[in-house]
Amino acid sequence: MIRVSIIGSGNVAQHLIQAFSKTADIELVQVFSRKATAVSHLIPIDKITSDLSELKTVDLTIIAVTDNAIAEVSKELSFKNQFVAHTSGSVSIDAIDSKNRQGVFYPLQTFSKSKEVDFKLIPICLEAQNENDFQTLETIAKSISNVIYKVDSEQRKALHIAAVFVSNFVNHLYQIGNDICIENDLSFDILKPLIQETAAKILKLSPNEAQTGPSKRKDTQIINAHLNFLKDDNQKEIYKLLTKSIIDNGKKL
Repeated sequence: MIRVSIIGSGNVAQHLIQAFSKTADIELVQVFSRKATAVSHLIPIDKITSDLSELKTVDLTIIAVTDNAIAEVSKELSFKNQFVAHTSGSVSIDAIDSKNRQGVFYPLQTFSKSKEVDFKLIPICLEAQNENDFQTLETIAKSISNVIYKVDSEQRKALHIAAVFVSNFVNHLYQIGNDICIENDLSFDILKPLIQETAAKILKLSPNEAQTGPSKRKDTQIINAHLNFLKDDNQKEIYKLLTKSIIDNGKKL
């Protein structure tokens, strides 16, 4: 059985706690949280510490904190020559202080504390400095997921940027669509079947094959009508930018 500890109490940390608690292959030894109440509903109170110096020797310590806190937290660790990995998609493996062996355990998914996820379907991207540590990461990852990738820091940065486009930015477009519906006394629920079908299509078609709409057709009459309808300048600029991007992409092909 592989012994693991987690530093953090945010979205990623809480989902990892739940995932590790469900597998017999991993012993979740400790969780560091500045406020024990943040994770006490997920793990026994005697396994929670608010003191980094109390962390025990384990096979892997996972730092699941905000990106800008990874380097600082890794420097504060009192132990040396142990295996430590962070969970960030955009931060280099070198952010882990060199007094310990460095690694990355990056689950590529959008996490919210209130929304349960099936970890078996989540891609986990791994990086380590040596083969033995990579095998440790791989064994841990395979205990909770069926989708494992070996990805270096530069590739992971590109992957994270791509993820921002297909997840965070898309969700913001949902927000704009919701705002337009509210402004015109419409229910956003009307759009949900369209959202579901668009997401389902991309599982079978390439993004280019799945693209539809007035920009794809270069239907300038509809495009101009939409721009005239929109009153919010920010919405207009986003519409223009995305329309141009879709049209320009068509020219490349």
